[in-house]
Amino acid sequence: MSRNLVIQAKNLGLTFQTNDGPVHALKDVNLEIGKGDFVSFIGPSGCGKTTFLRVIAGLEEPTSGQITVNGMSPDEARRARAYGYVFQAAGLFPWRTIAGNVKLPLEIMGFPRAEQEERVKKVLQLVDLEGFEKKFPWQLSGGMQQRASIARALAFDADILLMDEPFGALDEIVRDHLNEQLLKLWARTGKTIAFVTHSIPEAVYLSTRIVVMSPRPGRIHDVIESPLPRERPLDIRDTPEFLEVAHRVREGLRAGHAYDG
Repeated sequence: MSRNLVIQAKNLGLTFQTNDGPVHALKDVNLEIGKGDFVSFIGPSGCGKTTFLRVIAGLEEPTSGQITVNGMSPDEARRARAYGYVFQAAGLFPWRTIAGNVKLPLEIMGFPRAEQEERVKKVLQLVDLEGFEKKFPWQLSGGMQQRASIARALAFDADILLMDEPFGALDEIVRDHLNEQLLKLWARTGKTIAFVTHSIPEAVYLSTRIVVMSPRPGRIHDVIESPLPRERPLDIRDTPEFLEVAHRVREGLRAGHAYDG
């Protein structure tokens, strides 16, 4: 494949040992993610979406197969600061200002103070939080807190952004707005994004490719290449092209569930 591959999984499997016996979280996962791709993972609860994201991040160890991130093992990639991770909850420290929260990974990594300030200013501009540097998390709405969380993940300028249902707890209006902002941010930065969601419209609106997963054990049922242009106003969701992709995702989820039992 000619494109520059960032993440490669081959026959990847992960089995958790529990008191009730083994749980097969992932099985025979084969996937390639290229530089600058926006790939969404969608599927029912327990299908291994978040587990796969955690494997990419080196937070879970696969029990079979292989995975590389930028040609390295996930653990090596983590040490090389290859990715930023955005969790479901913003996870901001209430005693730190927004700037202080965004600055935290830079402090841990030992960036010079002047560079810390410069990077914080730049990423807060990227997520439209300029002027909120001195506010505390409790003074911001849920959507703004998540934007601060994204800024923190972007602060050390990793090429890969791993996002685990970052907008799942937000109301639909805020979610739509953040979806638009995330697309603009992706266009401006050229990051490679792996994004976990339960929402079909969100997956179709954001992604260049949608990975449909099936449960027990988690495996890839379908990979859908989006025909939509990279420039996507919200009202693209009313077009026949969008609805056709959404229909295929929905059918894939339904067929994936047929494996149950």
